[in-house]
Amino acid sequence: MRYGKTLMWVKLPNSGDILKLSVLSYIRKYISGWTNYSGIVISWLMNKNEMEYRGSKSAVSAVKEQRADGNWCIINPQLKLMHLRCALMGFERNYQLKFPSKQLRINYFSTINSIYNLNPWIVTGFSDAECSFMITIYKNNKYKLGWSVQALFQIELHKRDLPLLLQLQKYFCGCGSISNNQTKNSVRYAVHNIKDLINIIIPHFINYPLLTQKAADFILFKQIVELIKNKEHLSIEGLTKIINIKASLNLGLSEILKTNFNNINPVERPIINTTNIPDPNWLTGFTSGEGNFDVRILKSKTTNTKYIVQLRFRVSQHSRDLHLMELLIKYLRTGKLEKNNKDSVFSLTVYKFSDINNIIIPFFSKYSLLGIKQLDFLDFCKVANLMKEKKHLTIEGLEMIRKIKSGINKGRKHN
Repeated sequence: MRYGKTLMWVKLPNSGDILKLSVLSYIRKYISGWTNYSGIVISWLMNKNEMEYRGSKSAVSAVKEQRADGNWCIINPQLKLMHLRCALMGFERNYQLKFPSKQLRINYFSTINSIYNLNPWIVTGFSDAECSFMITIYKNNKYKLGWSVQALFQIELHKRDLPLLLQLQKYFCGCGSISNNQTKNSVRYAVHNIKDLINIIIPHFINYPLLTQKAADFILFKQIVELIKNKEHLSIEGLTKIINIKASLNLGLSEILKTNFNNINPVERPIINTTNIPDPNWLTGFTSGEGNFDVRILKSKTTNTKYIVQLRFRVSQHSRDLHLMELLIKYLRTGKLEKNNKDSVFSLTVYKFSDINNIIIPFFSKYSLLGIKQLDFLDFCKVANLMKEKKHLTIEGLEMIRKIKSGINKGRKHN
């Protein structure tokens, strides 16, 4: 621990090895070994074999490792929730992050990188872009009705954005878990505990509402969570209510549910009519998920290099949120809408260099983006600076821009 900061893991002063048991759990019973609502954990006595090698000079089989200073750490001032500051947990089966020892091999983790507290609106904006509110109903003979109902809030990203998911989990008071999908090269943050959904996830989106049509999914999701909370999913009447709500949620019902349940009457799906952008941080979060900072090098017969360099800023969204995209143009005071002919997607696009230089770059310099998108933006700014200095008109400058372009967006290397 360092004063004033809670790091994701630390090194012992007498060791050069990164701790294996390093990813925090904010559930007190995992931290202290029991449900410690009133006590203060000062230290643990752990078996050396369980801890593995940490460079300890002790020769005894049990090594005392002090890890907590007895203070509560406020991790979400908006929700007024805290956790006990501590660096180690008990057993690997209790980890909030699955297989943390494997994650330590990812080279972009460092204790010198501070993780700042996320603004609530940036969380909502990013959720508008990337989150899902899901209800799964599947056959389960353990239940009297033969069906199980589960509510799930999740965000799935490329594995290179694992630190961002850790930030989001910290914001949501440490609830939920993060898992790794090696096949898809993705990581997923998921919350399915009903108490966590009711006490942490849902209150956030009530206080800081979603602006896209995803808000309609949240409203329906919240209704189902309330039914589950009241145990109504255990009766056929309650299950029928849930199925009728789920029929209007996301992509609707699966063929299995349609086959097994007759007389389905989907509830009316709410229409979201957003009238303003409430906070600039919402746009930062939304752009972190749906935005692109592109560098284009196009052939030209009018320049000495035979090429021109063009910067492009884009934010894309489904046509059902066309009105929101129009609001964004008014909010930024620049851009135009372009429709993708292959699907129902509209993009707010800014090509004009003066607008990129005077509006887009200053905005995202003031309101920093999340995750890998921030690195793309910084590279985008490097090219903009080269263009301001007219270096893109020279062979040497063009090669510098090519090199930057090769590592931006999908070209960025990661382990």
